[in-house]
Amino acid sequence: MTEPILVAEGLEKSFFGVQVLRGVGLTLYPGQVHGLIGENGAGKSTFMKILAGVYERDAGTIRLAGEEVDFQHPVQAARAGLATVFQEFNLLPERTVAENVFVGREPKRGGFVDRKGMVRRTRELLADLGIDSIEADAPVRSLTVAEQQIVEIVKALSTDARVIQMDEPTAALADHEVELLYAIVRRLKERGVAIIYVSHRLKEIFDLCDTITVLKDGALVSTGPAAELDTDELVRRMVGRPIEAYYPDPEPGTVLGEPRLVLRGVGNAYVDGVDLELRAGEIVGIAGLQGSGRTELVEGVFGVTPFTRGRMLLDGAEVTITSARRAVRKGFALITEDRKAQGLALNQSILDNALLVIRSVFSRRTRSVRRDLPGVLSSLEVVSRGVDQEVQYLSGGNQQKIVLAKWLATKPRVVLLDEPTRGIDVGAKVAVYRLMRRLAKEGVAILMISSELPEVIGMSDRIVVMHDGRASAELPARSDEATILTAATGAVSAIDLVGGAE
Repeated sequence: MTEPILVAEGLEKSFFGVQVLRGVGLTLYPGQVHGLIGENGAGKSTFMKILAGVYERDAGTIRLAGEEVDFQHPVQAARAGLATVFQEFNLLPERTVAENVFVGREPKRGGFVDRKGMVRRTRELLADLGIDSIEADAPVRSLTVAEQQIVEIVKALSTDARVIQMDEPTAALADHEVELLYAIVRRLKERGVAIIYVSHRLKEIFDLCDTITVLKDGALVSTGPAAELDTDELVRRMVGRPIEAYYPDPEPGTVLGEPRLVLRGVGNAYVDGVDLELRAGEIVGIAGLQGSGRTELVEGVFGVTPFTRGRMLLDGAEVTITSARRAVRKGFALITEDRKAQGLALNQSILDNALLVIRSVFSRRTRSVRRDLPGVLSSLEVVSRGVDQEVQYLSGGNQQKIVLAKWLATKPRVVLLDEPTRGIDVGAKVAVYRLMRRLAKEGVAILMISSELPEVIGMSDRIVVMHDGRASAELPARSDEATILTAATGAVSAIDLVGGAE
């Protein structure tokens, strides 16, 4: 039987007297992809950082290739064959790909840096992964996010890594870029590299992983073959409740009101001829492939890229939205896809973030919103030390809840959600879904973009599919994934699908 390449046993860690890891262990074999999952706060990142040498463990042992190790720094771990690709890239944008791959380990020739050798070796590493779209001498700032992710993986391979940890590697990638990462992971597996794979996307876990370890509240719940689990059981182990509660049904008393938002033939430089009707109390899902015009549609509604043709009606009255400020005043809220770059001031407090929109648009309401904020945060199940805590120290799920709190303070009539659960754990997703149902019951109209088709199907009263800047189909609730994908790829016309997808 193959000997394990990595064995971690009984790892424990406390911060300021709070134990965040409780005797957690893991065994990893060459050529194995081992999924590590759990809600935010389950201990995944702490476990990975102990293995990588970022944190010093309080107890437990780590053996790499049969020898006990105690890494004090990620560079030391990488040199021993254990590399980590962190969610936040550690690249120097002004330097070339080759310079980033070998930073701090530049090969020398005659006492000088061997730049030609560095470029040649980087090209070889890229070729080994089947990558021909990245030039070794290109500056990193010119690369896409997916290409930068590849550079991080190549950097790990340049140390002859036998174990690579990947922390949420697809969090910032588009759909077609995820497929490229899949191919790289499988190629690494074929070469005998062992991978610890952390992701909130359960589909990825089942697609790629041979074994799955589940953590909850800093402790080990289970480890076992992926083939013996299904999504229902995995969710139950992660959050302690069955998947039936994952996509909550509409709250009792929810009724569909009159049309709240109506688009008639709207268009701009990105979308064209879109017709859409959204009623009070209704959740309409927007599906489509990357670049189909989903985000551009809601940005047109919100005035980020105003519509230049067509008509938009709000509660029966025609409106022209030419700026985000005007949209807010009319009762629109936009929860953007990138919460860190566009939704939050990370170095400011929870309180300051929650008041961002109110202070800039409805300053007279500041006092009352401040007074009501604790109740809003409690209803959103925000976990924090208090309203003075800086947002950067919250988990991804709690950060998303602060974005929601910021917009709920404006008491919107129409909420536009762009990938509302991207990068957050299962428990936080359920909290967002419950909030959506509560808002719908209160008569708020919700337009939700999501790349996760189960989410679109599970939460939508109707589904609008975008393709090439146009609404290619309108489908009823609970339409199947195959029908949605057919419309998303433009394989059929809208006339073929409207009203006929059941």
